[in-house]
Amino acid sequence: MASGQSTTYLVVDGENLDATLGSSILGGRPTPEYRPRWERVLTFAGERFDQPVKGLFFLNASGGSLPMSFVQALLAIGFQPIPLAGDASEKVVDIGIKRMLEAIAENGGDVVLGSHDGDFFPEVERLLDLGRRVGLVAFREFVSSTLTALQPRGLEIHDLELDVQAFNVQLPRLRIIPLDEFDPVRYL
Repeated sequence: MASGQSTTYLVVDGENLDATLGSSILGGRPTPEYRPRWERVLTFAGERFDQPVKGLFFLNASGGSLPMSFVQALLAIGFQPIPLAGDASEKVVDIGIKRMLEAIAENGGDVVLGSHDGDFFPEVERLLDLGRRVGLVAFREFVSSTLTALQPRGLEIHDLELDVQAFNVQLPRLRIIPLDEFDPVRYL
């Protein structure tokens, strides 16, 4: 255990990841075969940080309802869904995640954050300043530059598709490919 902590908190910004997958990668709402396999993300976080993982999946429930089949699936694989509601002008998921990251900073633990959102920079920076191990799972090409700027300070960035292998299908992504990862067969 790099930081001496006993738990890694996998904090997922479901709205952010789903929106990026849908609008920026797929060009529309993801169908079931194009959705991440969240149990793989939990497994990855546990293996990468070599300690128990507690999955916290944040959902916007401001509309008064929950996607119950999805919530039940999350519960079945070991996530704790956190459905938040608030005023239409509030970014309830972001506010909830910011509060959660602050609580982890105060109470101990490492973090794997599932998001691309630079709004979490202050909380991530604080966790790193406290010597916590912090990872980010996202689509690398969409990660906020404010977060990527924290890599030299210890932020680990892991691609949701390529590193975590959270998908059963290959996504139609256009990304910069390091030459040592280039597979010409993919383009035949």
